[in-house]
Amino acid sequence: MSYDRYVAVCRPLQYPTLMRSKICHIISIAAWFWSSVQALNCSLYVLPLPYCKSNVISHIACEYTALIQLSCSDNSAFERSVYLGTFLVFLIPVSIILASYLAILLQVLRSRSSERSHKALGTCLSHLCVVGLFYGAAILTYMTPVSSYSAQKAMINSLFTTIIPATLNPFIYSLRNRDVLAALRKLFTKCTSIQ
Repeated sequence: MSYDRYVAVCRPLQYPTLMRSKICHIISIAAWFWSSVQALNCSLYVLPLPYCKSNVISHIACEYTALIQLSCSDNSAFERSVYLGTFLVFLIPVSIILASYLAILLQVLRSRSSERSHKALGTCLSHLCVVGLFYGAAILTYMTPVSSYSAQKAMINSLFTTIIPATLNPFIYSLRNRDVLAALRKLFTKCTSIQ
């Protein structure tokens, strides 16, 4: 999305060329491939581990950190490799997103049209809010050392990575709609006039 918005704001005349379906497919495949490799790495390591503690995980999903904590073996080398892989999984998309939005911000600051600038910033800020929520919680979930893992923290982080961004998406994106904003203003003024 950030690349799409970068092309739409900074290179609007080249949009059909830079956003053709082949490029979109390559971007999608690269994202799916790298995250699948990371997930497969964790799964293949965790499956054969010997477990000597309780096999009960009080968590919404079966995270690999919970399984490693239950294991009897030394997993420090695996933890280091997972942190490196997770760092790259987060670093690459976040750096692309931030670079895209930085270029958009610079383009907006150079632009003389305030209406176009306002629209571009509104679109970017809503996406940045959702991305910030998701990546912030995901970084807390997957970059936390196994030794400090707790089921309560994991459940809260899982809530922030799965439920809250999906719940806030419609609200964040619909607040850019003029009709929705007008209806909210009308509802708000009606509620304040009743009291």
